[in-house]
Amino acid sequence: MPDLFAVIADGTRRDLLAVLLEARAAGESATGDVSVGELVTRLGISQPTVSKHLRVLRDAGLVHVREGGQHRFYGIDTEPLEAIEDWLIPFLGAEVEVDASVAGAFAAWAGAGVPAPIRRAAESIPDAGDVGSSLGRAVADAQHRASSALHDATNVLDERVIVPVRKRLGRGA
Repeated sequence: MPDLFAVIADGTRRDLLAVLLEARAAGESATGDVSVGELVTRLGISQPTVSKHLRVLRDAGLVHVREGGQHRFYGIDTEPLEAIEDWLIPFLGAEVEVDASVAGAFAAWAGAGVPAPIRRAAESIPDAGDVGSSLGRAVADAQHRASSALHDATNVLDERVIVPVRKRLGRGA
């Protein structure tokens, strides 16, 4: 299997993957596949160049091909890219020193535990960058409300149960 980093290092191959991803997200066809001719038109490069790069992408498992009459249709397969994503995630926040108690919440806020298809769908939402920030604020607010409610409940328990029981047992308040 080819080195995926070497495969995606080429700008033309990244452009091809981007067009195929857009086509799948836009539902341009029932399968999300795009013909070689359409790729040539969208990218403005020659058919032999497109075919050469599609072969490299196919050998790497990043695209699949379907024949339809005299045409070939290509679609993106993102599963191999998930391995790169998994490898890359620890490096994204490497310069930020985070307390271990906060690390799990930060990872959840950053989407580390969210399956890749759901992350990709969220990224296609307009202003997707604001989703994480809004979600982080909502989670922090909910955590604060829950902590306050627990504190209040503990005080009520002390006042109504613990203190009267201690008084009845003669142990004082």
